[in-house]
Amino acid sequence: MDSESNKITSIAFESEIAIIGINPFVFLPEEVLQLLFVQAGKDKGKIPVNITIEGHPFTQTLVKYSGYWRLYLNTPMRKAAGKEVGDTAVFTIAFDPNPREVAIHTKLIKALDSNLEAKLVFNSLPPSRKLEIVRYISFLKTEDAIEKNVAKAIRFLLKKERFIGRDHP
Repeated sequence: MDSESNKITSIAFESEIAIIGINPFVFLPEEVLQLLFVQAGKDKGKIPVNITIEGHPFTQTLVKYSGYWRLYLNTPMRKAAGKEVGDTAVFTIAFDPNPREVAIHTKLIKALDSNLEAKLVFNSLPPSRKLEIVRYISFLKTEDAIEKNVAKAIRFLLKKERFIGRDHP
């Protein structure tokens, strides 16, 4: 962070793309991690970041998994950069101080408002589970898919079926 203007600056590094399970990722050099911790004001929990891979910008979250901080790289990120597992890529990274909120789709709001039992269950869920449901529905493209999945979400909350690969809450 630039102490004069309090501006968050990007940090450049090179890293080889590895994989754990089916998830491609990179490790960050220790000095890069330490600078990110200073920028974020924390060294625990998820850290929202802005990154570039070979100059292509993305928004991502740095997470600690199995004792190591990892920057996961999804398919669109790797395709844009023309990189795959085993390749070395050039990255820049900086803490992203902007809030990352996903708006609840209006159809989900209406469905919850019309079903008090489902709404009570939804409101009692941990924030991460609520966000998982909201995100899933918000990224659907067609009205048909949205309506179908809102109905599934309500049935899930009422313990009538699985949703997003999960058993009932």
